[in-house]
Amino acid sequence: MDRLDNTIRPYAWGSTTAIAELLGVEPTGEPQAEMWLGAHPGAPSRTDRGTLAEVIDAAPERELGAASVAKFGPRLPFLLKLLAAGGPLSLQVHPDLDQAKEGYADEERRGVPVTAPHRNYRDANHKPELVCALTDFDGLCGFRDPRQAAELLDALGVDSLKPYVDLLRARPEDAALREVLTAILTADRDEMTRTVTETAAACERLGGDHAPYAEIARHYPGDPGVIAAMLLHHVRLQPGEALYLGAGVPHAYLNGLGVEIMANSDNVLRCGLTPKHVDVPELLRIVRFESRDPGVLRPEAAPDGEELYETPTDEFRLSRYVLPAGGTTHDLTLATPQILLCTAGSVRAGEHELSPGTSVFVPAGEKADVSGTGTLFRATVVI
Repeated sequence: MDRLDNTIRPYAWGSTTAIAELLGVEPTGEPQAEMWLGAHPGAPSRTDRGTLAEVIDAAPERELGAASVAKFGPRLPFLLKLLAAGGPLSLQVHPDLDQAKEGYADEERRGVPVTAPHRNYRDANHKPELVCALTDFDGLCGFRDPRQAAELLDALGVDSLKPYVDLLRARPEDAALREVLTAILTADRDEMTRTVTETAAACERLGGDHAPYAEIARHYPGDPGVIAAMLLHHVRLQPGEALYLGAGVPHAYLNGLGVEIMANSDNVLRCGLTPKHVDVPELLRIVRFESRDPGVLRPEAAPDGEELYETPTDEFRLSRYVLPAGGTTHDLTLATPQILLCTAGSVRAGEHELSPGTSVFVPAGEKADVSGTGTLFRATVVI
């Protein structure tokens, strides 16, 4: 197996302390948002044999296994991350596979450069994702029932929100959510800035269920996404709990440290809380306008001490091992590729000693014995 040297991405919303504290190093003073583990071309992990992308490209079947190559092609189908949010990420949705293929082909036909800031589809893949909390972790996930959203907005006493409240109460669910989100994102910018300012002040005053939105507004004053965020469930995960985000579900992470895994894609449609491009017509085509329970996941016991986070996605499978002192050695050998990430304690994986934040890539079929005292996350695929 290969020890991984992973890149930390310095996005502005990143925490200045969380990843450094996990790694046991001094903070740099700069935001550290994500540490990428995998073979994504944007920041592939490094090994003694070259980048993980180069290692896989040189011998896909040897590294990934014949079954994985047959099902997903000659690439690692997932990207694993440590995600450290010090402030809100953009409010966003991801396309399903058909939408991604169609959108990518359309932008290719129109000659939109893949690096252009207004490009929506940078690849032809979908991007289901799962985030598992390592600390208390706040996020927004999925639409509320329109009537609940109406109550949250009405309690603010902001006159310019009343048309949204009336629509949410009067229209069927799909129409209510669609019409209100459209109105928020297409409103006159100056008027919306005033509405958001009044809304933020009211949220600050009321606190309670409104407090998360006051915090969002402090990071993004005047942004229409502050109002759009109030249409969504606010969720606080405890360590070990997780959220699964499928296609078309609006979401945003707000604060906390977690392990995130996703299909190997970079396709994002944004609703707000961002200075980046927002394509309202395309966003409205992708969003699924239906209220849903956020569906907090807790790990389910599997054989040999494994705790599995069940999802409907085959490109990734995330589980963890909480290894007690004096425990036995676990054989994690699989016919599929794996990345093992230590998040607590000290874990031995083959010949490698792993401390928090360190990781290894295990080629398909390679012997993978682990032991020690700590927490180990295991990422692989479903065949």
